[in-house]
Amino acid sequence: MSKNNSNSLEGISLVKGIKKSQRAALEKRCSWRTFGEGEQIIDRHDENRDVYFLVEGQVRIVNYSLSGREIAFDDLGPGDYFGELAAIDDGPRSANVVAQTQATVAVLGPAAFAEFLHDHPAAALRVMKRLTYMVRQASERIMDLSTLGANNRIHAELLRQAMTSLKPDNSAEIRPIPHHSEIASRVSTTRETVARVLSDLARDDVVKRGRNALVIPDIHRLADMVEEVRGD
Repeated sequence: MSKNNSNSLEGISLVKGIKKSQRAALEKRCSWRTFGEGEQIIDRHDENRDVYFLVEGQVRIVNYSLSGREIAFDDLGPGDYFGELAAIDDGPRSANVVAQTQATVAVLGPAAFAEFLHDHPAAALRVMKRLTYMVRQASERIMDLSTLGANNRIHAELLRQAMTSLKPDNSAEIRPIPHHSEIASRVSTTRETVARVLSDLARDDVVKRGRNALVIPDIHRLADMVEEVRGD
Protein backbone atom coordinates (compact mmCIF):
# COMPACT_ATOMS: atom_id res chain seq x y z
CA MET A 1 0.00 0.00 0.00
CA SER A 2 1.48 3.33 -1.04
CA LYS A 3 0.69 6.99 -1.30
CA ASN A 4 -0.67 8.41 -4.55
CA ASN A 5 -0.13 11.86 -5.94
CA SER A 6 -3.34 12.13 -7.97
CA ASN A 7 -5.27 13.69 -5.12
CA SER A 8 -8.47 14.78 -6.85
CA LEU A 9 -12.12 13.95 -6.13
CA GLU A 10 -13.30 15.58 -9.34
CA GLY A 11 -14.64 12.33 -10.79
CA ILE A 12 -16.40 11.09 -7.66
CA SER A 13 -20.16 10.96 -8.18
CA LEU A 14 -21.03 11.97 -4.62
CA VAL A 15 -19.21 15.31 -4.77
CA LYS A 16 -20.39 16.44 -8.18
CA GLY A 17 -22.04 19.83 -8.15
CA ILE A 18 -20.16 21.27 -5.19
CA LYS A 19 -17.88 24.27 -5.60
CA LYS A 20 -14.27 23.69 -6.56
CA SER A 21 -13.11 25.33 -3.34
CA GLN A 22 -15.36 23.04 -1.30
CA ARG A 23 -14.06 19.99 -3.13
CA ALA A 24 -10.49 21.12 -2.52
CA ALA A 25 -11.23 21.48 1.21
CA LEU A 26 -12.67 17.95 1.26
CA GLU A 27 -9.63 16.58 -0.58
CA LYS A 28 -7.36 17.98 2.12
CA ARG A 29 -9.30 16.03 4.75
CA CYS A 30 -8.73 12.75 2.91
CA SER A 31 -5.80 10.40 3.09
CA TRP A 32 -4.79 8.87 -0.24
CA ARG A 33 -3.85 5.24 -0.79
CA THR A 34 -3.09 2.90 -3.67
CA PHE A 35 -3.81 -0.83 -3.32
CA GLY A 36 -2.42 -3.57 -5.52
CA GLU A 37 -4.49 -6.12 -7.41
CA GLY A 38 -5.91 -8.69 -4.99
CA GLU A 39 -5.16 -6.56 -1.93
CA GLN A 40 -7.89 -6.22 0.67
CA ILE A 41 -9.07 -2.65 1.21
CA ILE A 42 -11.72 -3.31 3.86
CA ASP A 43 -11.82 -6.34 6.11
CA ARG A 44 -15.28 -7.14 7.47
CA HIS A 45 -13.73 -7.24 10.94
CA ASP A 46 -12.15 -3.79 10.65
CA GLU A 47 -13.01 -1.43 13.48
CA ASN A 48 -12.58 1.77 11.48
CA ARG A 49 -15.65 3.49 10.02
CA ASP A 50 -13.96 5.36 7.17
CA VAL A 51 -15.57 6.06 3.79
CA TYR A 52 -13.61 5.32 0.61
CA PHE A 53 -13.85 7.27 -2.64
CA LEU A 54 -12.66 5.16 -5.58
CA VAL A 55 -10.52 7.43 -7.77
CA GLU A 56 -8.99 4.78 -10.04
CA GLY A 57 -9.34 1.03 -10.54
CA GLN A 58 -11.92 -1.66 -9.86
CA VAL A 59 -12.96 -3.21 -6.54
CA ARG A 60 -15.27 -6.03 -5.55
CA ILE A 61 -17.55 -6.19 -2.52
CA VAL A 62 -17.60 -9.74 -1.17
CA ASN A 63 -18.34 -11.92 1.82
CA TYR A 64 -17.25 -15.46 2.59
CA SER A 65 -19.26 -18.39 3.87
CA LEU A 66 -18.07 -20.50 6.81
CA SER A 67 -16.60 -22.94 4.30
CA GLY A 68 -14.62 -20.12 2.65
CA ARG A 69 -16.82 -19.80 -0.41
CA GLU A 70 -16.81 -16.33 -1.94
CA ILE A 71 -20.13 -14.53 -2.30
CA ALA A 72 -19.83 -11.46 -4.53
CA PHE A 73 -22.24 -8.55 -4.07
CA ASP A 74 -21.06 -5.89 -6.48
CA ASP A 75 -18.18 -4.52 -8.54
CA LEU A 76 -17.36 -0.82 -8.34
CA GLY A 77 -15.34 1.41 -10.66
CA PRO A 78 -13.88 4.92 -10.74
CA GLY A 79 -16.26 7.53 -9.34
CA ASP A 80 -17.93 5.16 -6.87
CA TYR A 81 -17.60 5.15 -3.09
CA PHE A 82 -18.01 2.53 -0.38
CA GLY A 83 -17.87 2.07 3.37
CA GLU A 84 -20.72 4.50 4.04
CA LEU A 85 -22.92 2.07 5.99
CA ALA A 86 -20.55 1.80 8.95
CA ALA A 87 -19.89 5.55 8.82
CA ILE A 88 -23.60 6.31 9.01
CA ASP A 89 -24.72 3.95 11.80
CA ASP A 90 -21.37 3.34 13.55
CA GLY A 91 -22.04 -0.38 13.17
CA PRO A 92 -19.69 -3.12 12.01
CA ARG A 93 -18.60 -3.51 8.42
CA SER A 94 -21.11 -5.45 6.33
CA ALA A 95 -18.66 -6.89 3.78
CA ASN A 96 -15.07 -7.13 2.60
CA VAL A 97 -13.75 -5.01 -0.26
CA VAL A 98 -10.93 -6.33 -2.46
CA ALA A 99 -9.04 -4.53 -5.24
CA GLN A 100 -9.63 -6.25 -8.59
CA THR A 101 -6.98 -4.07 -10.24
CA GLN A 102 -4.58 -1.53 -8.85
CA ALA A 103 -6.90 0.91 -7.12
CA THR A 104 -6.46 4.44 -5.80
CA VAL A 105 -8.80 5.57 -3.03
CA ALA A 106 -9.34 8.69 -0.97
CA VAL A 107 -10.17 7.82 2.63
CA LEU A 108 -12.43 10.10 4.68
CA GLY A 109 -13.16 9.67 8.38
CA PRO A 110 -16.76 9.17 9.57
CA ALA A 111 -17.02 12.53 11.36
CA ALA A 112 -15.81 14.40 8.29
CA PHE A 113 -18.20 12.37 6.13
CA ALA A 114 -21.16 13.26 8.38
CA GLU A 115 -20.15 16.92 8.30
CA PHE A 116 -19.94 16.84 4.50
CA LEU A 117 -23.45 15.39 4.19
CA HIS A 118 -24.81 17.94 6.68
CA ASP A 119 -23.30 20.82 4.70
CA HIS A 120 -24.37 19.44 1.29
CA PRO A 121 -28.02 18.27 1.26
CA ALA A 122 -27.80 17.26 -2.42
CA ALA A 123 -25.01 14.81 -1.56
CA ALA A 124 -27.01 13.48 1.38
CA LEU A 125 -29.93 12.86 -0.97
CA ARG A 126 -27.63 10.95 -3.33
CA VAL A 127 -26.61 8.72 -0.43
CA MET A 128 -30.28 8.14 0.46
CA LYS A 129 -31.08 7.17 -3.13
CA ARG A 130 -28.09 4.83 -3.23
CA LEU A 131 -29.17 3.13 -0.01
CA THR A 132 -32.69 2.75 -1.40
CA TYR A 133 -31.25 1.13 -4.51
CA MET A 134 -29.21 -1.25 -2.35
CA VAL A 135 -32.32 -2.29 -0.40
CA ARG A 136 -34.24 -2.93 -3.62
CA GLN A 137 -31.35 -4.95 -5.07
CA ALA A 138 -31.04 -6.97 -1.88
CA SER A 139 -34.77 -7.69 -1.84
CA GLU A 140 -34.66 -8.86 -5.45
CA ARG A 141 -31.64 -11.04 -4.75
CA ILE A 142 -33.31 -12.63 -1.71
CA MET A 143 -36.39 -13.42 -3.78
CA ASP A 144 -34.28 -14.96 -6.54
CA LEU A 145 -32.30 -17.09 -4.10
CA SER A 146 -35.51 -18.18 -2.38
CA THR A 147 -37.66 -18.90 -5.41
CA LEU A 148 -35.46 -19.61 -8.43
CA GLY A 149 -33.41 -22.66 -9.31
CA ALA A 150 -29.70 -22.31 -10.06
CA ASN A 151 -30.25 -22.22 -13.84
CA ASN A 152 -32.78 -19.41 -13.54
CA ARG A 153 -30.59 -17.44 -11.13
CA ILE A 154 -27.82 -17.52 -13.73
CA HIS A 155 -30.25 -16.24 -16.38
CA ALA A 156 -31.30 -13.43 -14.05
CA GLU A 157 -27.69 -12.44 -13.32
CA LEU A 158 -26.82 -12.35 -17.02
CA LEU A 159 -29.88 -10.17 -17.63
CA ARG A 160 -28.88 -7.80 -14.82
CA GLN A 161 -25.38 -7.37 -16.24
CA ALA A 162 -26.60 -7.08 -19.83
CA MET A 163 -29.11 -4.33 -19.04
CA THR A 164 -26.27 -1.93 -18.29
CA SER A 165 -25.18 -2.05 -21.95
CA LEU A 166 -28.50 -2.36 -23.77
CA LYS A 167 -28.31 -1.19 -27.40
CA PRO A 168 -31.08 0.32 -29.59
CA ASP A 169 -31.26 -2.90 -31.63
CA ASN A 170 -32.27 -4.85 -28.49
CA SER A 171 -28.87 -6.52 -28.17
CA ALA A 172 -26.35 -6.19 -25.35
CA GLU A 173 -22.77 -7.07 -24.54
CA ILE A 174 -21.21 -7.99 -21.23
CA ARG A 175 -17.57 -6.82 -21.17
CA PRO A 176 -15.24 -8.36 -20.32
CA ILE A 177 -16.58 -11.91 -20.50
CA PRO A 178 -17.32 -12.84 -16.87
CA HIS A 179 -15.49 -15.80 -15.41
CA HIS A 180 -17.67 -18.75 -14.44
CA SER A 181 -16.49 -18.39 -10.85
CA GLU A 182 -17.63 -14.74 -10.76
CA ILE A 183 -21.16 -15.60 -11.85
CA ALA A 184 -21.24 -18.58 -9.51
CA SER A 185 -20.27 -16.43 -6.52
CA ARG A 186 -23.05 -13.95 -7.30
CA VAL A 187 -25.87 -16.49 -7.56
CA SER A 188 -24.72 -19.08 -5.02
CA THR A 189 -24.00 -21.99 -7.31
CA THR A 190 -20.99 -23.81 -8.77
CA ARG A 191 -18.69 -23.00 -11.68
CA GLU A 192 -19.71 -26.29 -13.28
CA THR A 193 -23.37 -25.28 -13.23
CA VAL A 194 -22.55 -21.91 -14.77
CA ALA A 195 -20.52 -23.57 -17.52
CA ARG A 196 -23.38 -25.95 -18.32
CA VAL A 197 -26.02 -23.20 -18.38
CA LEU A 198 -23.91 -20.95 -20.61
CA SER A 199 -23.32 -23.86 -22.96
CA ASP A 200 -27.07 -24.49 -23.15
CA LEU A 201 -27.76 -20.79 -23.80
CA ALA A 202 -25.11 -20.69 -26.53
CA ARG A 203 -26.56 -23.77 -28.20
CA ASP A 204 -29.97 -22.05 -28.25
CA ASP A 205 -28.42 -18.78 -29.55
CA VAL A 206 -29.51 -16.87 -26.45
CA VAL A 207 -25.88 -15.84 -25.89
CA LYS A 208 -22.85 -15.78 -28.16
CA ARG A 209 -19.20 -15.50 -27.24
CA GLY A 210 -17.49 -12.58 -28.95
CA ARG A 211 -13.82 -11.64 -29.01
CA ASN A 212 -13.92 -10.04 -25.59
CA ALA A 213 -17.61 -9.93 -24.79
CA LEU A 214 -20.56 -12.15 -24.07
CA VAL A 215 -23.16 -11.06 -26.62
CA ILE A 216 -26.92 -11.29 -26.03
CA PRO A 217 -28.47 -10.85 -29.51
CA ASP A 218 -32.07 -10.51 -28.24
CA ILE A 219 -32.34 -9.12 -24.72
CA HIS A 220 -36.13 -9.50 -24.76
CA ARG A 221 -35.77 -13.23 -25.22
CA LEU A 222 -33.56 -13.53 -22.15
CA ALA A 223 -35.88 -11.22 -20.19
CA ASP A 224 -38.87 -13.39 -21.10
CA MET A 225 -37.03 -16.45 -19.80
CA VAL A 226 -36.43 -14.73 -16.47
CA GLU A 227 -39.92 -13.23 -16.15
CA GLU A 228 -41.56 -16.55 -16.93
CA VAL A 229 -40.09 -18.22 -13.87
CA ARG A 230 -40.28 -15.13 -11.66
CA GLY A 231 -43.93 -14.67 -12.47
CA ASP A 232 -43.52 -10.96 -13.22
